[in-house]
Amino acid sequence: MNIALISGTSGLIGMQLLHQLLKSNSFDYIISVGRRTLALKDPKLIQISGDLSKIQDWDWQNEINSKSLGGEYQELVKAIENENCEISAFCSLGTTIKNAGSKERFFEIDHDLVIGFANWVKSLGAKSFHYVSATGADADSSIFYNKVKGQTEQDLEKIGFDRLKIYQPSLLLGNRSEFRFGEQVATILMKPLVWLKLFKNFRPIYDYQVAKSMVIVDLDPKRKGLERISSGEMQDLTAKK
Repeated sequence: MNIALISGTSGLIGMQLLHQLLKSNSFDYIISVGRRTLALKDPKLIQISGDLSKIQDWDWQNEINSKSLGGEYQELVKAIENENCEISAFCSLGTTIKNAGSKERFFEIDHDLVIGFANWVKSLGAKSFHYVSATGADADSSIFYNKVKGQTEQDLEKIGFDRLKIYQPSLLLGNRSEFRFGEQVATILMKPLVWLKLFKNFRPIYDYQVAKSMVIVDLDPKRKGLERISSGEMQDLTAKK
């Protein structure tokens, strides 16, 4: 039994990632974890929700079983409990300092919730973890955003996944639910780089390219251990498929 655990599905990449996972024939179940459930139904999709800062205390077994009146998820729950399944975890949790309201709250979301989710899926037996970071992530950076992303990457390495894949996209293109003035200006200025296919590690990348890359990499058994996957490599990966 192959299971995908995903957090961050309400975001730009998360929605695209969920779509890629659902249409893949390689996963029997996709378990989406978040603060709230999405208005989306699929036979393979199970949504559980709650306070992500307390995810270690979740009664996930009852949460999953409660989604089925006929008890069809009991085999799934037993497979996870007995580690008789393959679990790949995907995390695209993230926000902006503006939306978070403060640097402290931003750190809680972009670092603490990510690490909490990672520790939780590790306890369930996940061997592979895929995390959406950002170009320029650096724990020693003087730029707060890049510093937090870098610290999160470092702390994920300490958890000990067999396969840890860190994706570092540049400016994201896609249909956001909220308006971000700075990103809109940058998109207008940098979009010609997409058309001209210049500076692929720095030119904007589409949300679906990041999401598709995550699934491609997860399903490639040759890709082992820790990898940092650049924006340019993601564009190359999706150009081939």
